[in-house]
Amino acid sequence: MEINRIVVVGCGGVGGVVAARLSAAGHDVSTVTHNPEIADAIEQHGLVASYDDGIHTAKFPAYETLDPQANMIPFDLCVLATPPDAAVEAVRDILPFLTDDAPVLCLPNGLIEARLTEEFGPQRFIGGIVEFGARRPANGKVVQTAHGGLTMGRLPAFGQTADEQLRATALVMEDIGPVHFAQNLEGARWSKLAINCAISSLGTIGGDRLGVLMRHRFVRRLALEIWTEVVAVAQAEGVKLEKVAGTVDLEWLALDDDERLKSASPSLFAKHTLLLAVGTKYRNMRSSMLAAIERGREPPVDFLNGEIVMRGEKHDVPTPVNAAMRETVHAIARGELKSSVETLRAVYDSTRAELRELEMVG
Repeated sequence: MEINRIVVVGCGGVGGVVAARLSAAGHDVSTVTHNPEIADAIEQHGLVASYDDGIHTAKFPAYETLDPQANMIPFDLCVLATPPDAAVEAVRDILPFLTDDAPVLCLPNGLIEARLTEEFGPQRFIGGIVEFGARRPANGKVVQTAHGGLTMGRLPAFGQTADEQLRATALVMEDIGPVHFAQNLEGARWSKLAINCAISSLGTIGGDRLGVLMRHRFVRRLALEIWTEVVAVAQAEGVKLEKVAGTVDLEWLALDDDERLKSASPSLFAKHTLLLAVGTKYRNMRSSMLAAIERGREPPVDFLNGEIVMRGEKHDVPTPVNAAMRETVHAIARGELKSSVETLRAVYDSTRAELRELEMVG
């Protein structure tokens, strides 16, 4: 199949970097954003994108909504870059403007392909796991904060045309960065979900960049406990987790029964050392969920830690740490708590008794 016209739905950090890079590579790009200030800034001044140690201004159409009466030429590819809680509605709105065989590349965090497949069927949806960092410091401006490309793949249930769609989409997205194909998209998506359950929620509650937070031993312990619960739920779901970036083994990072009872051991030392290295590498990373709260938007924590809590309840797998993270993020969004290291420490302290009780029962 041939891809000529591309629409990027959502123009935050990730969507903006994708749109800017595709436009710079010569593709016919349009964007749809429900934020009128972003659309107006791009229409007036272009999208100012910082990446590859340079500042680039991309000019392309930016719409708040698409008009069904405008007789617009259909798009051959949709890149979905909305928050996960807006994905279903965004797809519903964009479908009338796509060609019959146009794929939808799904970049939101969470188990988004499963939700969209359940709602619309599997034939259009390609999973895209973002491996680069990005943020939107101001309307009409985006910054790529870390290098990387995409991991792409399909859930098991798709039609015979999927390979052609996948190849054509990957060819386009190579102008963003390296594209890797996932034979086990579900496992890769769950691994990315686990990372976001820790990094995004810890950053939201702690209110600081990853490098600063990971210097605290209790923060690293919370991350390990979050991942332990995610791994347990994934195993209950029959999911085989993939290594993150091909190297980080979440099943190894998950705490075993002995480690849950100890504060120090050679294996715990190794796991904390790895997290210190991650904090150093991504020291400037700031939670996009915290940015959403600061802009007055609902945080998508129900699609991250909340997803683990919901699925854990289904399988009778306890998830007290993820539940505490979810509730605390919501409390911050409601203005009942403030993001701070002290708030994060309170979450840590509040989960100790429940974890000890679970360990005794186990």
